Amino acid sequence: MNDLIKKFIPDFDDNLLVLEKETPNATPAPPEKYRVLLLNDDFTPMDFVVDVLTHFFHHSEDIAYDIMMKVHLEGSAICGVYTAEIAESKVAQVTEYARSHEHPLMCKLEKDES
Repeated sequence: MNDLIKKFIPDFDDNLLVLEKETPNATPAPPEKYRVLLLNDDFTPMDFVVDVLTHFFHHSEDIAYDIMMKVHLEGSAICGVYTAEIAESKVAQVTEYARSHEHPLMCKLEKDES
C-alpha cells in the first residue's frame, strides 16, 4: 500500500467491535405530544377567547365557541395537541397576543398521556 494512503487509513487490529446496522424497516418512535390548554379568568372577554381559538388554533367559529364555553364553565379546555415545539410556540403566541391586548388570558401546555 502506498505510504500516502497509509497516512490516511488507520491501522485496525483484529479485536474490532462491529455494530449492527439499524434495520431499514425499523420505524422511529413518534414524537411526544402536548396539550395546549386555555385557563379561565374573570376578565378576558369571551369574544376575545373565540378570536384566539379561530386565529391561533384554526377552529371554526362554532367549535371555538364550544371550547370557550368549556373554559368558562369548567375552568380550562384543550385547544389542540401538538409536538413539543409547536405547543410551546402556540402558548407563547397566545400569551403575547393576550398581553398586547391587555388581557390576562392564560395558556399552558401539559404532556398528552393518551
